[in-house]
Amino acid sequence: MTYRNSLYVGGTWRRAAEDATSAVINAADGTVLGSVPRGTAEDVDDAVNSARTASAAWASSDPALRAQVLRELSAGLAARQETIARLISLEVGTPLKISQLVQVGLPSTVLNAFADTLDSYVWEHEVGNSMVVREPAGVVGAITPWNYPLHQLVAKVGGALAAGCAVVAKPAGVAPLSAFALADVFAEVSERLGLPAGLFNLVSGPGGEVGEAIAGHPGVDVVSFTGSTEAGAKVMRAAAAHITRVSLELGGKSANIILADADLTRAVKAGVNNAFLNSGQTCSAWTRMLVPRERQDEAVELARAAAERLTLGHPLDATTRLGPLASAQQRQTVREYIRLGESEGAKLVFGGAESPDGLGDGFYVRPTIFADVDNSSRLAQEEIFGPVLVIIPFDSEDEAVDLANASPYGLAGGVWSADEGRALGVARRIRTGQVDINGAAFNPAAPFGGYKKSGIGRELGAHGIDEFTETKAIQR
Repeated sequence: MTYRNSLYVGGTWRRAAEDATSAVINAADGTVLGSVPRGTAEDVDDAVNSARTASAAWASSDPALRAQVLRELSAGLAARQETIARLISLEVGTPLKISQLVQVGLPSTVLNAFADTLDSYVWEHEVGNSMVVREPAGVVGAITPWNYPLHQLVAKVGGALAAGCAVVAKPAGVAPLSAFALADVFAEVSERLGLPAGLFNLVSGPGGEVGEAIAGHPGVDVVSFTGSTEAGAKVMRAAAAHITRVSLELGGKSANIILADADLTRAVKAGVNNAFLNSGQTCSAWTRMLVPRERQDEAVELARAAAERLTLGHPLDATTRLGPLASAQQRQTVREYIRLGESEGAKLVFGGAESPDGLGDGFYVRPTIFADVDNSSRLAQEEIFGPVLVIIPFDSEDEAVDLANASPYGLAGGVWSADEGRALGVARRIRTGQVDINGAAFNPAAPFGGYKKSGIGRELGAHGIDEFTETKAIQR
């Protein structure tokens, strides 16, 4: 059990304004895993005021010190990798091995990547008789989701600290415990290096109160939000009252285009693994697999075989490849989509909405694959956020691009071809923020974000620092 009874505000751990808590539920069996304070708008106000005081000092800090802080935060997370990974596995349902590598290992890598970026970041340059300067924006409100709770928080906190900003963070109610672990690490680093009190603040609580209080606070200069498109629209409305800048990383329904000359076996296996990573609870997951019509049957059999190898089970079991979903509500939503797919006429080729055998206590959903899917159907157009893959046939390269772009989202995607030049040509035509060619590795220094309803702005690397700066021109 992990019970946290204090918020981290103004450089100290203190009680919330109201003596209330929110339970954190174990995704594997539905029992109570722990609890966190239920913060209020009053707590947000205190945190923002603390952050404003700290930001003045931090804005003038040496970038070398900022890089040192980021590297020490990275090392602190790495030292706690096993403990934090277990927490996230039980909160979210991610298998432990993946939690170690992705849920904790990746945030540690991202912090180091921000530190490395600072070594060459361009703070000012000349344009004619003007000196163009990037300056810290001020106070950043960071509102994060539950699917990759530590990574999404670090992507915001790392970029903000690197830019010279102070942060007020709100973790998702479903999976807040890793955010408290980050605060523990930050408190240690802050004391060791003598950082300004209030540089990083953590206020847990419901989105309707704490999240909206952050987004609508006049003392917040930039709101960075990751979550659903619907929630992102609410953040924009709240921020609009004070014309506060927003950076939004929202939903996705990414297409994985497998061209006729691709290595079909490799492409389908990688596509299934991508779509079902974290049990499909990944905004950038390739949930639409586009295949040549004449090879659809072969692709379906390869996808079925790949899915059969993904053992569903308890996230702490070493043999588990797919864990439960993060909540009972998410399980219900995903099962409803599976039933919808069947009613829409899609061909169910693997899985289904029925409860998996022997896993009745947790929030488990069987990995599910549909074929012969109409790209205009709800199954193909709406973000499901669970282990559901749709296979869509195409008759030409142009049609594949049109199908990929016929979506309200544009976050990520994949292209597979034996000809890398051909794949690059297709990648350039896809309206999405990130495209992988032939399963290329994730780059923690490359910009991440989306087109259309997938969001506004970019995270990670130099672009992730840019989001938290203002640009000034000084004429001479």
